Amino acid sequence: MRIVLHICCGICAAGVIERLQTEGHEVTGFFYNPNIHPPAEYKKRLEVARKVADEFGIPLEVPPYDPGEWYEIAGGMGNEPEDGARCAVCYRLRLARTLQFLAETKADAYTTTLTISPRKKADIVNKVGQEVGGERFLARDFKKQDGYKHSIELAKKWDLYRQHYCGCIFSIRE
Repeated sequence: MRIVLHICCGICAAGVIERLQTEGHEVTGFFYNPNIHPPAEYKKRLEVARKVADEFGIPLEVPPYDPGEWYEIAGGMGNEPEDGARCAVCYRLRLARTLQFLAETKADAYTTTLTISPRKKADIVNKVGQEVGGERFLARDFKKQDGYKHSIELAKKWDLYRQHYCGCIFSIRE
C-alpha cells in the first residue's frame, strides 16, 4: 500500500518508517508542522527528518512553514494543558493538510508518527485522524512493541538531534 506519513520529527519517523516498510508499504514522508516554535527549532527538526528520510530512501515533501496558520487556530488556547484541547486542534490541522497531500499524490492511505510518542495519546490522535480522513486514515499506535524505544535507539545510532518539548510555543514551558 502507498502511505503518506505525516512526520512530526525525524526521531519519531525513524521507528515508524522502518515498521511501515517492514510491513511492505511504500512510504512518502510529509513534514507539515506549523506549530513548531521557534523557527530555528523547526529547521533543526526538518534537518533531522530529511536525514531519516534519506536513511530509509523515501521522498519527503515539505510544504512552506507558516506558523501564523497554526497560531490562528490554537493561539488562544495557551492555557490548555499538554494533550488537551489545543493538541487535538493541532492534530486536526496537520492531519487535514496531510489528507490534502494524499489526494494530490493518489496514495492509498495516510498515518502519522505522532502515535509513537509516549507523550501523545494514540486514541486521541487516531480519533482525530479518522474524523478527518475516514477509512483513508491508518489508525495505529506505533509506540507498541517498543516502537518508541527503537526510534530512540536509531536516533542514538545515527546521532540525531533530539528535541525536549512537543514543539509549540506553549509546550516549551511544560
